[in-house]
Amino acid sequence: MTAAYNGMRICGVDEVGRGSLAGPVAAAAVVLPKDYFNRDVRDSKKLSPKKRALLAADIRKNALSIGIGLVCSKIIDKIGIAASTKQAMHISIAQITAFYNFIIIDAVKLNNLPVAYIHPFKADDEYFEVACASIVAKVYRDSLLENLDGLFPNYGFARHKGYATKAHYEALKENGVTPFHRLSFLRNFEAEKGV
Repeated sequence: MTAAYNGMRICGVDEVGRGSLAGPVAAAAVVLPKDYFNRDVRDSKKLSPKKRALLAADIRKNALSIGIGLVCSKIIDKIGIAASTKQAMHISIAQITAFYNFIIIDAVKLNNLPVAYIHPFKADDEYFEVACASIVAKVYRDSLLENLDGLFPNYGFARHKGYATKAHYEALKENGVTPFHRLSFLRNFEAEKGV
């Protein structure tokens, strides 16, 4: 995994929650000191929840700056998931206060960025800063869905984090949608129920 790009100070950016049926899409932007490295860092999807939480804490402790961007389900329904993902990324980058002179984004092309950037596919597998961003975003969003579980205990948000599991669909059939569900993602489901 690459920890630097031609000696530049990198802002790594990644998103989570794009395919979820409920909750926000979240993006994180991370700027790290050039001497920071943790050999356990990898794409957040390849880590256990416990390992992700430990790594997120270590990244937060060492980062020069972190930004988090959230776009809620209502906006996702209004403008679509692609535009919402880009908006979340822009919000996260705008929150960065440390100096950086290059951005690496996982697979999403953005406009109007303050410095040059690349957006390679699976950047969270190749670039350390992007993998760190994926971990921070995943842990942050998961904590939001765990809190949502307290408000709506019949849906299992703490387990599936809003994704399309069998248990989630069963909960929707029994209880209907919450204000945090993405109705645009549930059109076929709602049609089948006759809602």
